[in-house]
Amino acid sequence: MTVRDSLDEPRIIDTHAHQPTAEFLRDAGGEMMRDAANKFGTQMETWDYEAMIEEYHEYGIGKAIMLGWDAETNTGNPPVPNDYVAEIRDEYPDFFVGFGSVDPLKDDCVEEAIRCVEDLGLSGFKFQQIAQGFDPSDDAHTDLFDTIEDLGVPVIFHGGNSTLGAGSPGGRGLKIKYGNPMLIDDVAAEHPDLQILIAHPAFPWEKEQLAICQQKGNVYMDFSGWLPKYIDDQVLHYAKTILQDKVMFGTDYPMIRPETWFESFDESFDAPDEVKRKVLWENAEEFLGLN
Repeated sequence: MTVRDSLDEPRIIDTHAHQPTAEFLRDAGGEMMRDAANKFGTQMETWDYEAMIEEYHEYGIGKAIMLGWDAETNTGNPPVPNDYVAEIRDEYPDFFVGFGSVDPLKDDCVEEAIRCVEDLGLSGFKFQQIAQGFDPSDDAHTDLFDTIEDLGVPVIFHGGNSTLGAGSPGGRGLKIKYGNPMLIDDVAAEHPDLQILIAHPAFPWEKEQLAICQQKGNVYMDFSGWLPKYIDDQVLHYAKTILQDKVMFGTDYPMIRPETWFESFDESFDAPDEVKRKVLWENAEEFLGLN
């Protein structure tokens, strides 16, 4: 028996899901996504949202944050449009929580952030600093984060290294230094009302990530992008103890599928059921204001 078996209906929340469609995997991802797939021996297959939701419900997942993507300035690839994210959210409103994306290097990023919330009704924002090629602590982006803080919605920042461009010459020009969570600490300190989720165990900066989550009341982290059996033991220990109210479940779908993630979780995360409930849905319900 697992804590999932006690659920009367799907309630688990995936805080980190991408589109299993060409809009993300082929168009926005481009060569850097193919590099990642080749490096780790996966296929660039696509499927529809009905199949995704059916798969999720099978494993007790009742909601997923669907992430927008706009790294056009730095990569030259087209974005996953915020209007598209809103359309999919509207088609499956009980399942998807829509998070927009704005390219901080575009002149209209502040206006687009406002439009995402006030016109499209999106619930937050996702930043992938390595793909987008920006330092979130740079003063050039203060207006953007001031605006998002005023809008009252949370943000997800990428944490740690990225598999995008992996193994290619120069890594497609992507710079992993922008994934250092210490750059996010500056944003958290200067925007105390901005709720921040650091996506992924932030290899090779896990200790910095743990320190920030422990010290900043407005910063959280998730387990997405990693199978639990590969997550650093200290991260797992903190998630079971002093950070049990700060850690959330995420897959990085479709790169990691629920079945594979839960198999590893059941084997590697030996914690009381009350802690597992926090990680799998209760912390996310609090973060998203769903309870």
